[in-house]
Amino acid sequence: MPAGIKAWCSRADRVLALITEVPAAILIFVQTALLFAGVVARYVFHQPVIWSDELAAILFLWLAMLGSTIALRRGAHMRLTLFVNLAPPAMRAWLEAAGSLVIALFVALIIVPAAEYAAAERFITTPALEVANSWRTSAIVVCAVLMMAVVLLRMAEQARPSRLFAVAAVGAVAAGGLWLLQPLLLAMGNFNLLVFFCGLTAVCIAIGVPIAFGFGIATLSYLALMTSVPLTVVVSRMEEGMSHLILLSVPLFVFLGLLIEVTGMARAMVSFLASLLGHVRGGLSYVLLAAMYLVSGISGAKAADMAAVAPVLFPEMKKRGAHPGELVALLSASGAMSETIPPSLVLITIGSVTGVSIAALFTGGLLPALLLALLLAVVAYFRSRREDLSAVGRPGARAIGKAFVVAIPALILPVVIRTAVVEGVATATEVSTIGIVYTAIIGILVYRTFPLRTMYPLLVETAALTGAILLIIGAATAMGWALTQSGFSRQLAEVMTRMPGGALGFLAVSVVAFAILGSVLEGIPAIVLFGPLLFPIARQVGVNEVHYAMVAILSMSLGLFAPPLGVGFYVACAIGKVDPDLALGRVWVYLAALLVGVVLIVLFPWLSIGFL
Repeated sequence: MPAGIKAWCSRADRVLALITEVPAAILIFVQTALLFAGVVARYVFHQPVIWSDELAAILFLWLAMLGSTIALRRGAHMRLTLFVNLAPPAMRAWLEAAGSLVIALFVALIIVPAAEYAAAERFITTPALEVANSWRTSAIVVCAVLMMAVVLLRMAEQARPSRLFAVAAVGAVAAGGLWLLQPLLLAMGNFNLLVFFCGLTAVCIAIGVPIAFGFGIATLSYLALMTSVPLTVVVSRMEEGMSHLILLSVPLFVFLGLLIEVTGMARAMVSFLASLLGHVRGGLSYVLLAAMYLVSGISGAKAADMAAVAPVLFPEMKKRGAHPGELVALLSASGAMSETIPPSLVLITIGSVTGVSIAALFTGGLLPALLLALLLAVVAYFRSRREDLSAVGRPGARAIGKAFVVAIPALILPVVIRTAVVEGVATATEVSTIGIVYTAIIGILVYRTFPLRTMYPLLVETAALTGAILLIIGAATAMGWALTQSGFSRQLAEVMTRMPGGALGFLAVSVVAFAILGSVLEGIPAIVLFGPLLFPIARQVGVNEVHYAMVAILSMSLGLFAPPLGVGFYVACAIGKVDPDLALGRVWVYLAALLVGVVLIVLFPWLSIGFL
C-alpha cells in the first residue's frame, strides 16, 4: 500500500475510533448513573422516575449499535477462527477478504431497510417522554453506515484490489446461482432451509465471518429469495431482539466484572481462599474453582472471570510444579462449570428470549454449578499428586483472619447480588448498578485502587463486548423469526415430541445438540437461536423450564470449552498465556467430569429446581 494511502487510512481509523468510542463510553456512564438514580428514587425516596427506564431503553439501542461498530473495528465480534488459522497464509488472505465482503454485503443490504424502518417509527411516540421512536431506531441506520466505513477501511488496508474483485466475482456467481435456482429451492419446501440456515451459515462461519453477520446474511438471503417479506422485517426483528429491558443489565455486569479486577476485589477474594486452602494437596486448584464460583457471582462474563482469577494463582501454582497445560485445562473447565452461576449473561439471555423467570434461573443455577465444582475438585485432587508442597507453610490464624477482614467487602458483593434478585428485592439491572457504585466506593475507600486512567479503556471494552453480544442476539432473533414463519418450529416440535424415551429422550438429544451448537456457535448465539424453538417443546414433554435451561446451558458450555472447535478453550489458553497444544491432552479428563455432572443433572431434576 502506498505510504500516502496508508497514512490516510490511519487518520480515518482514528476518526472512526473517536466518533464511536467516546459516545459509547459516555453512554455507559450515563446509563449507569440514570439507572442508579432511578433505584435511589424508587427505594429511598419512594418517588419512582417514570421516564428513567424509557430513556435508558432509547440510549441502550444506541449503545448496542455503537458497541457493535467498535467490536467490528477491533475485530472483537465472536467468530470461529479454527479453519482460517489452519489455512496457509496465502489462502488465509483470500478467506479474510471473503469474510470482509460478506460483512460489507450484509451491512449494505440493511442500510436502506433500516432507514425505512426509522422513518416509519417517527409516527410512534414514547409514552412517558413523548418523543418520536425514530430517535431510538435511527441508531441502526447511523451505525450501519459507520460499520460500512469500518469494513471498507479494513479492506483498503488489508486486501489487494485484484483479490477483492476476484472474491466479489465468486460471490456474485454464487448469488446468481441461488437466484436461478429459485424455482427448484421453492419446490423443495422447508428443505430449502438447509441451504440457507445450515449451508450458507456454515460456509460463512467456516471462513471466519463473525457469527452475527453469518446469521444476518443467511436470513436476508432466505427472505429475499424464498419469500415476499420486506427486508425491513429483519431490521425490526433485530431491534426487538436487542431491546429487551432485561438486557440493560448486560453492559452493567460486564463493566462490573472489569471493575472488580482493577479495584483489587477479585485479588482479595483469591488471597483469602488461598490462605484457607493453599497449603493442602491440590489446594490452589480448589482455590481456583472456589474463586471462579465467587467471581462468577459478580460479573457474569466468563472471559472477565478467568482474567480476574488466573493471573493471581498461576504463578504460585507453577512454582509448585504444576504443568502449564494442566492449569489452563482446569481454568477452561471451571469456565464451563460456572456458566449457570448468577448473574451469568447466558441466564439473563435465556430469560429475555424465552420468558423464564430470571429469579428462578438465578436460584436454579447455583446447585448444578456446585455439583460440577465438586466433581472437578475430585479430579484436581488426583491430578495434583506430584505437587511440591515442601516450601509451603500453613498460615496462622492471624494471617487467615487478616485476609478474611480484607476480603469481607469483596465477599459481600456476590451474596448481595444473588439475594437481591432471587428474593425479588430488585431486578438484575438495578442490582448491577448498585454493584458498580458499591465496587467503585470500596475500590476508592477500602482498597485504594481505583485508577481513573483505566476507566475510559474499561468503558470502551465494555461497549465492544456488549455490542458483540447484542448484535448476535438481534441477528439470531431475526433468524429465529424466519424459521418460525417457515413452519419449521412446528415441524420440529412434532418430531421431538414423538421421540422415543419421552422427556428423558428429549433431554438426551438436547445435551448432544447443545454441545455441538456450543462448539460451533458459542453460548449466547446457540441459546438465542434455538431457545425459543426448544423451550416450548420442553414444556410439551413435561420438562420443567428451569431444569431444561440448566441442561441446555451446561451442555452448551461443554462444547464451548472443548477443543478443537470450542472458542472458550482458546480464550482460557490466551488468558493463561499457554500454547493450546500443551492443554489439549489434559482437558479431556476435566470435561469427562463435567459430562458426568450433566448426566446427573439430567437424571435428577431436583438439582435444578429443588429450591424453587
